[in-house]
Amino acid sequence: MPLSSREIRSSFLRFFEERGHRPVASSALVPEGDPTLLFTNAGMVQFKRVFTGEETREYSRATTSQKCMRVSGKHNDLENVGRTPRHHTFFEMLGNFSFGDYFKRDAIVWAWELVTEVWGIPPGKLAVTVFREDDEAAELWAQEVGLPANRITRLDEADNFWQMGDTGPCGPCSEIYFDWGKQPGCHQDECDPSCDCGRWLEIWNLVFMQFDRNAAGVMTPLPKPSIDTGAGLERVAAVLQGIKSNYDTDLFRGILERAQQLSGVRLGTDPEKDVSLRVVADHARAVTFLVADGVLPSNEGRGYVLRRILRRAARHGVLLGVERPFLYAVADAVIEEMGDAYPELVGRRAFIQDRVKREEERFLETLSKGLALLEEEVRKTQAAGQQVLPGDVVFKLYDTFGFPVDLTEDILSGKQLGFDHAGFEAAMNKQRERARAAWKGSGQAAALPIYSQLASDFETRFRGYEGLAAQSRILALVSNATGVAQARAGDAVEVIVEDTPFYAESGGQIGDRGLIATPTGRIEVEDTQKPAGSLVVHRGKVVEGEVHVDQPAQLVVDSMHRFGAVRHHSGTHLLHAGLRAVLGPNATQRGSLVTAHRLRFDFSHDAPVTRAQLDTIEDLVNGWIGANEPARVETVPYREAIEAGAIAMFGEKYSDEVRVVTFGDFSMELCGGTHARATGDIGVLKIVGEGGVASGVRRVEAITGNEALQRWRDQERALERTAELLKSPVGELEARVEKLLEERRALERELEALRATQRSAASGDLVSQAETIGSVKLLAAKVEGAGGDELRAMVDELRDRLKSGIVLLAAPADGRVTLALGVTPDLKDRFKAGDLIREAAAVVGGKGGGRPDFAQAGGRDPGKIDEAFAVVREKVRAGA
Repeated sequence: MPLSSREIRSSFLRFFEERGHRPVASSALVPEGDPTLLFTNAGMVQFKRVFTGEETREYSRATTSQKCMRVSGKHNDLENVGRTPRHHTFFEMLGNFSFGDYFKRDAIVWAWELVTEVWGIPPGKLAVTVFREDDEAAELWAQEVGLPANRITRLDEADNFWQMGDTGPCGPCSEIYFDWGKQPGCHQDECDPSCDCGRWLEIWNLVFMQFDRNAAGVMTPLPKPSIDTGAGLERVAAVLQGIKSNYDTDLFRGILERAQQLSGVRLGTDPEKDVSLRVVADHARAVTFLVADGVLPSNEGRGYVLRRILRRAARHGVLLGVERPFLYAVADAVIEEMGDAYPELVGRRAFIQDRVKREEERFLETLSKGLALLEEEVRKTQAAGQQVLPGDVVFKLYDTFGFPVDLTEDILSGKQLGFDHAGFEAAMNKQRERARAAWKGSGQAAALPIYSQLASDFETRFRGYEGLAAQSRILALVSNATGVAQARAGDAVEVIVEDTPFYAESGGQIGDRGLIATPTGRIEVEDTQKPAGSLVVHRGKVVEGEVHVDQPAQLVVDSMHRFGAVRHHSGTHLLHAGLRAVLGPNATQRGSLVTAHRLRFDFSHDAPVTRAQLDTIEDLVNGWIGANEPARVETVPYREAIEAGAIAMFGEKYSDEVRVVTFGDFSMELCGGTHARATGDIGVLKIVGEGGVASGVRRVEAITGNEALQRWRDQERALERTAELLKSPVGELEARVEKLLEERRALERELEALRATQRSAASGDLVSQAETIGSVKLLAAKVEGAGGDELRAMVDELRDRLKSGIVLLAAPADGRVTLALGVTPDLKDRFKAGDLIREAAAVVGGKGGGRPDFAQAGGRDPGKIDEAFAVVREKVRAGA
């Protein structure tokens, strides 16, 4: 009996585990922390950071069966899937890895041992290739394994040299090929693996990472060479089961049988229908694993690839005569076939089927209309004798009917037609420009595609009005704007659930915080947002264990944080009512912010709110709080609520049915936020600030409850400390401070009188230093210890004494210099003080300016005061 695919997989892992390798579970199809890859496409991806030395593991040998996705390239172009024996989207890669442990010899010997002794492939049916310069590998195959020379082929770098990127680890590789025997049509006498006649099938690639390539292309040997190997399970299964087509192996047999049952079409009845059955089987595997790993259909990135594959499969279902959702049932066969190896499929069965079925339903709703349009356009194109469909038609199919471009191209290829790619791209670019303009005009930022898609797929039910805890189920996890299947301790993650008690930020009220617990982990929720539609996103960090999509979850809101927000939100409603009562009905809301610790309320009003008005508002609000009026909450038609006197929030959009929150006969507002059961729960409200934020818009800030109490305590302590410092009872502080201020003012007057006397004496001395230049008197002098105001007063006094002239004083202090220059009225038409001070300031390393009769400046170099004086002298001399 040939080995089954399960036996092949398990025998591979067991073989290397017996040789000291750590069996490591497959990583997700979405590469963790690697934005350079759309999907995991090889076994080494999860070890990439280990190979580059950025990460270390507790083991130096590993073995895996890795789920992989490739949707472009040599062996996986979508249009070839189902038409060739070996083109696939999803596949499994068996691999063994050495991180600086063993190297070429062990890799080659073990590979040969497994292939020939464990799997039983006759050595005569095998051949290998090596890099043309890799003599070591060629010798190992010849001497250690015993392969004859005609079964060892040297190939160039394009075929047998691997590199991680333009720079970094790289090295030669060696591939093992299975010989299907001489093929009809091959005319080579010595056919080897370089021939593409179909005789040779690559089943295993051994990569020898032994060099580090720099930007100049120079390769230097790695200090610890490593091994990375990959064997495609589908290919190995075909060889060991004696079958040329991967689709005939047991990996696909059960899936194809399910597709045949659902469609009523049997393999072998029609070649084109055989292609459709194989496409459905392949795509069902890809779709099942992608959804299980957290990828959801969308129009961007990974989600778009999933949508393309899923809708392509649905289209082939229609070709098979199935015009109802059915791929979700084929996905169930995938889970049955592969659930043993990948138990996450079994655990997420219901989620996978639901997501696939929902996307099928969406596509099938528009498929018939889209196909009708396409058939009509094809008829027009053919009638006109053309072979290219207009690009705008392809865009309409994509934009209106959800046809992925490659699906349209696939249909057209069957009719020997192409389409105008440039025209399609032009239409796409116009749409993008329109979208950008629309968002710019709205003053908003567009939601990330992942949120838009999640919002179209999920609707989170809010349970936070009834309580602060709820049992729910995780629908999706998002990390770095990408859907993921799981998150581990330390990961920042966004969580979407079916039911939540967490209030998402809206209507001015901030989002809740709290905890989400699953059977395997805990998440501390730091914020709750509503980024698109009714989608509620819980943002936080995994603090313990790990969490998975489709797990049950217990959600608990931080009660202290919520109650703080509740007090301030209800306080905002009462404050609004108080403002309208005191300032008039034109004091309407223009914006608000409600946090657990404060509130901010913006409203229409043309003048500052006086202290007396604020006191009246505050007294009114606290009177309502003391009345302990119960909250009344009801849902009524919007028109009915407005007619009853309810106030709508500025800029808010409302549905036909609205939630109305009422307190007593003084406050009635449309509001979806969380509120106090009665006004008494607010405790107290204290206004702490008022000011203008825009023309005709004022802002009041306030605090409630414990925050107000703490503010009063802080202020009381400050008063008591001040009273201690001034040695005065608290009740007499005002009089005491007034007395001290009066004493200070008296001392300042005495000091100023003394300084005036000193300046007068100094001015008298300085006047004698004035020099006459032509007919102009210039007094330039240094004044020690004078400040800016004193300097100005001295300039004024000296100008008065000179009667006619120019006064320039320089006061050096602490490595800087202050300059002041005055010009008497009779000279200011000839000499501008501002012009002269700029010339002087430039010399001392500064800038200055002023009026024609007086100017000031500062500089960084007091050592050049005399030079500054000299420059001003020359300017005066030139104008005298």
